[in-house]
Amino acid sequence: MFGYVRAPAEGLDEAGKARYRAAYCGLCHALSERCGPLARLTLNYDFTLLAMLFAPAEPEWCDRRCLVRPFRRRRCCGRCPGFDLAAEESVILFWRKLADDVADRGFFAGLPARFAMWGLRGAYRKAARARPDFDARVREHLDCLRGLEAANCPSMDRAADAFARILRAAVPAGLEQNRARALGELLYHLGRWIYLVDAWDDLADDRRRGGYNPLLARFDGRPEEHLDEVRATLAHSARLCQAAFQLEDFGVWTPVLESILYMGLPGVQTEVLAAAGGSNRGKRPRIRRETDERPLQDPGDRAGGQR
Repeated sequence: MFGYVRAPAEGLDEAGKARYRAAYCGLCHALSERCGPLARLTLNYDFTLLAMLFAPAEPEWCDRRCLVRPFRRRRCCGRCPGFDLAAEESVILFWRKLADDVADRGFFAGLPARFAMWGLRGAYRKAARARPDFDARVREHLDCLRGLEAANCPSMDRAADAFARILRAAVPAGLEQNRARALGELLYHLGRWIYLVDAWDDLADDRRRGGYNPLLARFDGRPEEHLDEVRATLAHSARLCQAAFQLEDFGVWTPVLESILYMGLPGVQTEVLAAAGGSNRGKRPRIRRETDERPLQDPGDRAGGQR
């Protein structure tokens, strides 16, 4: 997706880092097994959050080899329906974002996304066959978002809502009602936060190419003069996301999820608001996206099995 949702390394102990790495590796294997080897290209920390939210509170652990280090087994989360669901939804979200990039950009600027779509076509088809309802809802909400963009909608809340509904749709059917509601609220407000953070991060690009940006539309092209208001609405979404998280028990994943929601989101928000937009854009590097991410250093083969 975007690469903004990640755990700060300093916010986890060794066992927490190992579980995070085990979730990352488990999702990688699930992507390959459910959607084909090329689906691993969609792997990033945003989707690892989905896997942890949907995983059992007390998962099984296993040791498996990976493509990066084939001569050394690594501890990972064992196969489970929650990771399969996260893998398939991840591929659908990634594919739809590529399609959105193709639609938004010119022919030459959109070539990387076109090549990526071609390479991942088989993975997407497998995921869409497994999750047709989710694929349809993602398409529906993206069509709504494109309509708002075409109308240059000045309401950043309406645009953020359309994107947030995509993440809320990721909640699987069949969950107990209270848990489904808590996960839906968590993902909705996380989606809203992601959309607005990304909008701020894209200010300079959207100004240069004349693309739609909800912050530019809302603040008459001068969102930097309303930084406090943007910061306040982002903080509000983060707090609501954290409040929904507190309603449920996530077992061994709780410390990792807490570090992401209570330390990772505020840290990324501070980095984005300081480094992007306005005159700073040309002087400081843009925040790293998912293509620049690297997994946390493996703290040990067996640490992931600790409780």
